[in-house]
Amino acid sequence: MPPRSRIFHTAPLKAAFHSEILNIDVDHQYLIYKTNMMGNMMRPDYCVCVCVCVCVHSTGDLFGRLMKEDPSTIKGAEALMLGEMLTLPQNFGNIFLGETFSSYISVHNDSSQVVKDILVKADLQTSSQRLNLSASNNAVTELKPESCIDDVIHHEVKEIGTHILVCAVSYTTQAGEKLYFRKFFKFQVLKPLDVKTKFYNAETDEVFLEAQIQNITTSSMFMEKVSLEPSVMYNVAELNTVETGDEGTSTFGKMSYLQPMDTRQYLYCLKPKPEFAEKAGVIKGVTVIGKLDIVWKTNLGERGRLQTSQLQRMAPGYGDVRLSLEMIPDTVNLEEPFDITCKITNCSERTMDLVLEMCNTCSIHWCGVSGRQLGKVSPSASLVLPLKLLSSVQGLQSISGLRLTDTFLKRTYEYDDIAQVCVVCPYMSRES
Repeated sequence: MPPRSRIFHTAPLKAAFHSEILNIDVDHQYLIYKTNMMGNMMRPDYCVCVCVCVCVHSTGDLFGRLMKEDPSTIKGAEALMLGEMLTLPQNFGNIFLGETFSSYISVHNDSSQVVKDILVKADLQTSSQRLNLSASNNAVTELKPESCIDDVIHHEVKEIGTHILVCAVSYTTQAGEKLYFRKFFKFQVLKPLDVKTKFYNAETDEVFLEAQIQNITTSSMFMEKVSLEPSVMYNVAELNTVETGDEGTSTFGKMSYLQPMDTRQYLYCLKPKPEFAEKAGVIKGVTVIGKLDIVWKTNLGERGRLQTSQLQRMAPGYGDVRLSLEMIPDTVNLEEPFDITCKITNCSERTMDLVLEMCNTCSIHWCGVSGRQLGKVSPSASLVLPLKLLSSVQGLQSISGLRLTDTFLKRTYEYDDIAQVCVVCPYMSRES
């Protein structure tokens, strides 16, 4: 009798554990396929078993017998108030992007003859590529009766959509006939998280990034790490902790769980490195910020990891000349002069000859000479300008009234609402 071979395949250990036996009868000229379902051995999942206390003894006995006969309950569970218990799902299951696909493959010789030159190959077919997952591409010299060839394959899933695991086996019978068969296993790779980002530009060249992460699976996640890997231009500071003594406490609490369909916001502050700080004011167009690195664990401890593509933002436009504040006090006294420090940057591609004019407003009065020459400023160059002013009105006052004129093109640039300062009266008594 010619040898028969059978292949055991289990779907990803994380998503499901599925077993099929493929019996192949060889009849000199062709192969006859016989497929038998041998049962499901899936990854455990949670089911809810509700224990009900009743007073009628007949009903209670019936419930106890049903609990004892239920294969999804453990021995003695009918006497305990258990909430969630493990059960075995009945389908192949799904795997999520960023998780590791793991599969156990076994080829068994259930004939009475020895087969030779057995080659087992496992390929994963995606929408864009075909990957070889076999640990070894060398053929096994022989396989004795009731013996098997085992292999465990792993692959980090990086694409969503339909995936097909193709298991192929070739071997040679004792009569020298070369035989071949294969089996296909299809599963879906789903998106586990929805990530949205927002950028906020500060006047001090800092960039604030808000990342909104939503769990779009049907089970809870433990967020092990959510970090931002900045580009070479920036240093990053995480703003997701609250300083309490020597240690920082997460703003999300000690147990960082993300329930299904819940959304969590993470905040980061990026500052230009010193070597790029001088050029920060003249950067134009699209700039690369960095990428998010997200690591999580599911309810049974399987780890998943996702990295976003490089996050980009459109640099704000400052025109030909940028005026920013380097130093300004938070609170000043009424009718008392105070100092501010301005920084003027030439963002154009030509040299400018600038003249500074200071125009008083109803509340802000500039101290100094208006119309003074600042000199020539080369492209991408900057100059620091200390100024003095006072306020004649209490409250939160806006600093306005600066004018820069380029004498080459006779073009004037106006700067109003540069910043705000709180003006208080130092002579006001506490009782009033």
